[in-house]
Amino acid sequence: MRWENLTAVPAGDPARDAALFGADAVTTRTFDTPEFRGITFHEIRARSIVNRVPGASRMPFEWTVNPYRGCTHACVYCFARKTHSYLDLDTGLDFDSQIVVKVNAPELLRRQLASRRWHGEHIAMGTNVDCYQRAEGRYGLMPGIIAALRDHANPFSILTKGTLILRDLDLLKQASEVTDVGISVSVGFTDTELWRTVEPGTPAPERRLDVVRTLTDHGIGCGVLMAPVIPFLGDHPAQLRATVRAVAASGATSVTPLVLHLRPGAREWFMAWLEHHHPHLVPRYRRLYAEGAYAPKWYQRRITRQVHELAQEYGIGPTRAGMARRMTAPEPAAPPAPPVPGPTQLTLL
Repeated sequence: MRWENLTAVPAGDPARDAALFGADAVTTRTFDTPEFRGITFHEIRARSIVNRVPGASRMPFEWTVNPYRGCTHACVYCFARKTHSYLDLDTGLDFDSQIVVKVNAPELLRRQLASRRWHGEHIAMGTNVDCYQRAEGRYGLMPGIIAALRDHANPFSILTKGTLILRDLDLLKQASEVTDVGISVSVGFTDTELWRTVEPGTPAPERRLDVVRTLTDHGIGCGVLMAPVIPFLGDHPAQLRATVRAVAASGATSVTPLVLHLRPGAREWFMAWLEHHHPHLVPRYRRLYAEGAYAPKWYQRRITRQVHELAQEYGIGPTRAGMARRMTAPEPAAPPAPPVPGPTQLTLL
């Protein structure tokens, strides 16, 4: 496996030779338990955990933290599949079952946040692979990561399909008291049959919406990224209506549609899935995505308009620029009674 070639800087950069970790730092494990059967974990001690997003990216954030590489959610469309090819692993089954775990992520992040070179910029998580995939249940990296961000009052956001985020509810509430915290849950559709085949390793859509409901009930605003809207399989007006209606019922602060895009690595895997499950749609997909990874603008605008109209009908709005990365500050509480004199605990803000 090509561990030494995995770097934090783009090709052509003079620092390219500085690998994120060496082959001698990798420990490979398998666990003979039902939830992890068939999955191999490669535990590594990373040299860097805060990653800069390439300038050419369409992402609305500049910095990310990804404690895992590869994802047991096994979503057939996942755009991050290409990253596994950098390790000489395939972008199909290997991406679903060969998971890289950065076991030192919390301590490394805490050290990097304390660096004089770090200026407290927003950090996005769950933008490559899901930080609350099943592996997190075993490795428990996110509590330490959130605690580090809380202790440095560093703004952050999390996008997830995982229900395990509720384990960290108290930490999220603590962080929201000192910095901007944004939570989004990804629910592209509520069609059970489609979910079982296209997102086989994820919690069911209704369970994800339960996460939205629970976060909202605890005062943490949560938006829904309606992604992906899958052409010809999840874009019928009745399907869009059912999804937006369910999102509204969950108490989501916003709903933002995102049409399926098929980048190299994901495209090949998705098209193989389509050929097996819906062969009659293959010619239509080839035409729709003939120009590249993204569906035509006219199609994207149509879906966006339909979802926004439904959102307005059900009393929720689309996400405005920057809103997905923030949450509303809590209402100021009534001043507490004067404390009894005692030891003082200093907090790092």
